[in-house]
Amino acid sequence: MGNLFLAWKEFRKGKRSKIDVQQFEFNLENNLFQLHRESKNKTYQHSHYTAFNVCDPKLRRIHKATVKDRIIHHAIFRILYPIFDKSFIFDSYSCRIKKGTHRAVNRLEKFCQKASQNNSRNIFALKCDIKKFFDSVNRELLLQLIRKKIQDKNAIWLIEKIIQSFPKGIPLGNVTSQLFANIYLNELDQFVKHKLKEKYYLRYCDDFIILSDKKDYLLGLIPKIDTFLQEQLKLNLHPNKIILRKYRQGIDFLGYVVLPHHRVLRTKTKRRIFKKMQKKKTDFQCNLISKESFDQGRQSYLGVLRHCKGWEIRKKIEKILRG
Repeated sequence: MGNLFLAWKEFRKGKRSKIDVQQFEFNLENNLFQLHRESKNKTYQHSHYTAFNVCDPKLRRIHKATVKDRIIHHAIFRILYPIFDKSFIFDSYSCRIKKGTHRAVNRLEKFCQKASQNNSRNIFALKCDIKKFFDSVNRELLLQLIRKKIQDKNAIWLIEKIIQSFPKGIPLGNVTSQLFANIYLNELDQFVKHKLKEKYYLRYCDDFIILSDKKDYLLGLIPKIDTFLQEQLKLNLHPNKIILRKYRQGIDFLGYVVLPHHRVLRTKTKRRIFKKMQKKKTDFQCNLISKESFDQGRQSYLGVLRHCKGWEIRKKIEKILRG
């Protein structure tokens, strides 16, 4: 019960104005005790998902579970995360405490500096993406990987309920899916680090980068990695998203382009910021959003610019807002 109450506290942050969350909270203790009984007696059944699309920037299909199910997800995540996180490599940056996009880009810059011997020689970056990763996760294999560290049969029963709650793969939207993705792709991380012995490798979700001063060497890694993914994880590299670039041309990663002496914002990201700020300005002028929401949006985008050479972009944003 203690874990369920803590899971509720974590889940409700930023969501207490939502109608479904308020309805659950109205009868909170009874709802949590019922969840506890259903989990303990193995009568818990996962409800259906609500699907919707988001652009971030590409179109993604998100599946949202009910409040009671999301509390169960958080409860499972709270227990599993510390068990599995310590077995992950340092340079896995997605959905981990004290990691994230900006630390991943900072680490890429350090790797580039070391591999290029402080920009004294040219290096290459191999960037790859896994094709339809979340849809392609093999759930039986995922359960096998979880069972290596979790032997408790009751815990496995509940974890299996969550994994089997979706028709195929794992859904974008569950907090557990973020952890399951890292458990699954940790197999790739271990292969690249310990079998291929790559020093300059980092991954964010299903995107990863390897650096080397030898172009042909990186090209030779592609079939090895693809074979491992197919045979061990039932996955495939996305054939249209295998990119090999010189460092001095710029390495496009997580919304930024890393260059030898500075970092800039990706062109598409820049355009998206201008477009969204123009829309927020229009919405505010038409009283469709509050000043608080408008200011939060502005600060959010200006925050992105603090991590790159963004003075000119900042001036353009301020011009849009004044115009």
